[in-house]
Parts: sequence; C-alpha cells; structure tokens
Amino acid sequence: MDTKELLKKVRKIEIKTRRLSDHIFGGEYHSTFKGRGMTFSEVRQYQFGDDVRSIDWNVTARYNEPYIKVFEEERELTMMLMVDVSGSQLFGTQQQFKKEIITEIAATLAFSATQNNDKIGLILFTDEIELFIPPKKGRSHVLRIIRELLEFQPKSKKTNITEALKFLSNVMKKKAIVFMLSDFVADDYQHTLKIVGGKHDVTGIRVYDRREEEIPNLGMVQMEDEETGELLLVNTGSKRTRTNYSKYYQERVDYFKDSFTRSGAGSLSSRVDESYVKKLLGYFKRRG
Repeated sequence: MDTKELLKKVRKIEIKTRRLSDHIFGGEYHSTFKGRGMTFSEVRQYQFGDDVRSIDWNVTARYNEPYIKVFEEERELTMMLMVDVSGSQLFGTQQQFKKEIITEIAATLAFSATQNNDKIGLILFTDEIELFIPPKKGRSHVLRIIRELLEFQPKSKKTNITEALKFLSNVMKKKAIVFMLSDFVADDYQHTLKIVGGKHDVTGIRVYDRREEEIPNLGMVQMEDEETGELLLVNTGSKRTRTNYSKYYQERVDYFKDSFTRSGAGSLSSRVDESYVKKLLGYFKRRG
C-alpha cells in the first residue's frame, strides 16, 4: 500500500469512527469506565441540601459562613487495545475481512477514549508480540495506531492469547481498560486471563464470520489453514466431517464465553455482517 492510498484509508476510517465516537460512544464510554477517584477542585459557599460532611471548617472559620469542598472525578484513564493480527483475521466471506471490522472497532474505541482525554496504547500480537505502542494522548497518536492496524505485516500467522496477556501484565503496572479483539479460535488462556482480569478492566470482543460456524456441503474441497499454511483436502459432503467441525468451533466459542465470565471480564461477539455499533452500545449500556 503506497503512502497516498494509506492516508486515504486512514482518513476514511477516521471520519466514520470519529462520528460514531463523538455522537454515540463518547458519553457511554465516560459513564461506563470510571476514573480512579475524586480529586479536590475548589471551595464554594454552602447551599441548602449540600452534604455537611463536605464543609471546609478552615475556610468557614475565616469567612464566618459555611463553605464546602467541591471534588471532581479524576477522569484520566489508560486504554490498551490488544489486537490479534494472526492469519485467521484475513478471513471473510461477506463484504469485509475480520481484520477490517476489528480496525474500525479499535478506532472507534480509541476516539472515544481520546474524547475523555485518556491515554491509548496498542499491542499487536500473533503467537508473539508483533508491536507495542506505549499509551499516549491525542489525535495524531490515534491516527498512528490506525495506520499500524491497516498496514502492519506480522512475522507470524499463529495465535497465542496467553503470551499476549502475559506481556500486558509486564508492561502495564497500573490498572488499565483493556479491549482484546480477536476471533478467539484458541484455548488454554483462561488461567492467565483470570490473573489479568483481577488487575485490569478487561473486555474480549470476538469478531467472526458466519462461514466459520459451519462448513457448507461443497463436495471435495482443498482448504488452507490461514495460520499454519497447511493445505488439506476436505470432503465437505461428509455429514460427520461437517458435524465434527461445527462441534470444534462451538467448543472454542463456549471456551471464550466461559473464560471471560469466570475471569470477571466483559465480552461480546459481533459477526462481520452485523452492526458492531449496536453491539458496542448495548455492551456499554449494560456495563453502565
């Protein structure tokens, strides 16, 4: 992708996702994810109905009339976007690949955080950490994140969610809002997720394609595993083959839901041909 085409794509995603974050998600994000606590702002004269426990006795004595302390929510938070860039994200049978939807969701979340003056960081992972961008504020930083999501070329095609979570724990010592975006066709990450979920506010966003749920009956078909590159000749006409595949896929989905629930983390699933806007908004409202 040349520079001109890349900038055009970045701008297109910014226009679409910023509109969503400004008009829909900004307020929902703010009410869902609270700040670290309350910080002193100012003193003002006592008004009927104010909490007497907030009276500032030093100021009251000085002016011979009651004054109270006013506190504001300490809003600044850190959002970490953890994005799976393994080979399976390049799958898609509808109008878009999973990778494209994941990029849009990540951009929408990033702009929502920026609107609240929060820091945003990025971790791109496969079965290793492909890229880490430390958290920073500002539009130019978000645009850099979008550029990486669009054009980054990973070294590996495999997936290891556990390693990504361990890396997060090592680099993020303070509590963060964490969104992990993947198809979650993986296992053996529940234990690590539980540890990370005890420290950070974690949400798993599963993006998938309807053709992944079951194999259509197309007779003998050559298929390629996007993560291993292995070519297989599959008899899709066999009912047993289709049933075994559907069972395997459903087990991964159930593992995803169970793992995030047991870890005290949030989760949602969005199919590439569905509105992720409705899914995100519904999730924020439930959380809020």
